Amino acid sequence: MNLRDKLRAVGGSSGKQQNEQRQATTDCRHFAVYRDAEEFPGASEVTRDTLAMMTGAELPENFDPKRILYLDTETTGLGGSGTVAFLVGMGFLTDSGFEVHQFLMRDYPEEPYLLRHVAGGLGKFDVLCTFNGATFDVPLLETRFLMNRMDRSCLDLPHIDLLQLCRRLWRLRLGRCNLGRLEEIILGRPRVDDLPGSEVPQRYFTYLKTRQDSLLEDVLAHNAQDIASLCVLLTHMSEMYLHPERIRFSEDVYSMGRALEKRQYTERARLCYRLARPGRMGDAAGEALAHSYRRAGEREEAAAVWREMIEQRRGGVKPYVELAKYHEHIRRDIPAALELTEKALALLSEITLREDVTVQETKNEVQYRYQRLKRKLKEL
Repeated sequence: MNLRDKLRAVGGSSGKQQNEQRQATTDCRHFAVYRDAEEFPGASEVTRDTLAMMTGAELPENFDPKRILYLDTETTGLGGSGTVAFLVGMGFLTDSGFEVHQFLMRDYPEEPYLLRHVAGGLGKFDVLCTFNGATFDVPLLETRFLMNRMDRSCLDLPHIDLLQLCRRLWRLRLGRCNLGRLEEIILGRPRVDDLPGSEVPQRYFTYLKTRQDSLLEDVLAHNAQDIASLCVLLTHMSEMYLHPERIRFSEDVYSMGRALEKRQYTERARLCYRLARPGRMGDAAGEALAHSYRRAGEREEAAAVWREMIEQRRGGVKPYVELAKYHEHIRRDIPAALELTEKALALLSEITLREDVTVQETKNEVQYRYQRLKRKLKEL
C-alpha cells in the first residue's frame, strides 16, 4: 500500500468521493447581521484629525468613518503554520446602522472562497480596524493568502489596532486590556452567556466531525459582538481624545498625555498632564509637565511647575533637586540652589519604615550636590 492509499484509508473515503465533495463546494457560508444606528452613537462623527492624533496612521484626505472596515477572525488555534481562520467577520457603518458580514469555512476546501470574500470586502474600504490584528489577524490572513497562492495586497490598508491604543490608555489603571474586560469596565456593556474565545477552536473541530450547525451559533454570535464592540470602542476613545477634560480617572488622562507626547502633540499632552495633577497621578503628571517644558527650552515654565509641586507637597525630593539645578545652572543663584538642596536633605532624613536602594542612592546624590554647592559658594 502506497502513501496515497494509506491516506485514503485513514480518511475513510475514496479519492473519487473526495473529488466529488470538492466539486460540490462552490462557496463558503455567508451570514449577515444588521444592527440599529442607536447602538453606535457618535460613530459617524469620528474625524480624521482625531484618529490621526490617536494612532499616527496615514489616513486618506477624504476620510469617512463609513469607510472603516472592522474585522475579526475565529481560528483553529493560537498560531503556527497550521492555523486557519475558519470564520472571518467584517463590519461597517451604513446610513441606517451597522452591518456585519461573516464568512464561514464549512471545511478546508472552502478556504479559497472565504479568502476571496475577505479580499473583496477589504477592497471596498479605506481603513482597517482590528483588536490585536497587527500581531495576529493580519499576519494570519497574509499567510493564508500566500498558502493559497492568492494576492495579499488587499491587506495593505491603514490599520488601526485597538489593542495597542487601549493598552496605552488604560493599562496603567486596568492592567489587562482584553476586549471583554474593556466592554465591561470602559463601555459598561458586560456580555451575558458569551462563549469564551478559548473554546472556539474545539467547537469548530467538533462541528467538522458532526456537521451540527447549532455548535457554531455561539461562535457566530461571539464574533459578531466582537466586531460591533470595535466600532463602539473606537468611537469612545475618539471622544476621550477630543474631550480629555471629561475623563474621570487621573491614570487615564495621564496615560493619554504620555501617548500624545510621543506623537508630538505637545500642547495637547500638557493639557492632559495639567488635568491629571489633582488626582492620584499628580506627582508623575507634574514631573512629566515640567520635563516637557524643559525639553522645549521653556525653563521658566518648568521651574514654575516644580515650585507648585513644592507648595503642594507633591513629588518628594524631586522638585527640590530640579529647582536647585535650575537656580544653579540657569539663574546662577548658588545660595538659592544650596537652600533647596538643604531642604531636600532634610526631607530625605525623615524616618521611614523601610529604605530601598533607590532612596539611598538619592541621598548620596543629593549629599554630593550639597557638598559641591558649598564649595562653589566659598569660591564666589
